[in-house]
Amino acid sequence: MILTFILLATLAGGALSVLMAALLVLRLSGAWINRLVSFAVGVMLAAAFLDILPEAAESGIPIPHLLATVLGGIMTFFILEKLALWRHAHVLPGAADHVHPHPAGMMILLGDGLHNFVDGILIAAAFLTDIKLGLITTVAVITHEIPQELGDFVVLLESGYDRRTALLLNSLSGLASVLGGLVGYLALSHGAGTAFIPYVLAVAAASFIYIAIADLVPGLHKHTSGQALVHQVGLMMSGVCVIVAQHFFMSH
Repeated sequence: MILTFILLATLAGGALSVLMAALLVLRLSGAWINRLVSFAVGVMLAAAFLDILPEAAESGIPIPHLLATVLGGIMTFFILEKLALWRHAHVLPGAADHVHPHPAGMMILLGDGLHNFVDGILIAAAFLTDIKLGLITTVAVITHEIPQELGDFVVLLESGYDRRTALLLNSLSGLASVLGGLVGYLALSHGAGTAFIPYVLAVAAASFIYIAIADLVPGLHKHTSGQALVHQVGLMMSGVCVIVAQHFFMSH
């Protein structure tokens, strides 16, 4: 039963988020996409601080080890993202004149596939700890994946892929989360592997914190009006309330 939950959740967190992102790119205005980002920030931070980290602490991991793992995770995500930034910085002159898609598109798919694979492992670890935590982690993964997939989809189009090919390739990349969920289940559900679950959860919290603060929040700061501030804070709080309400509902 747990494996079924994991496979369904990773499928939702991967392929479904890709399809939703594609629909949003084609239908929604930039204002609505910005609102979605604000909501995602609230969901991710609430999931990290109100559910994932407390759950990891309750599993018996020493608090200094837990915090060190979170710190190490944040630093690792920073380094990995820094290494990947060349895909944006090294755009060849006259790339639009090339017959073949720009290599940046393939790098996007490679990086996104690895990220989805890790998301699958994190979802598996959460479900193996508690079904409620697994559902909350899945919601957090989906909400942060949609804004990311929005950006990835646009990059693929700008790299020379047509819409159908971009959707197909991004969907295949999203399916890496299912493979990650299966690998995570097999590695963590037996024997000594369960001892690593609190550390995987700490890394999950680190990824949510880093993506929210480093990747999503800076984009929100580009909108400086008072109205934008009210909308962003309100939607962030809405995201927090979703996690709090889900936590309350699942615990009763």
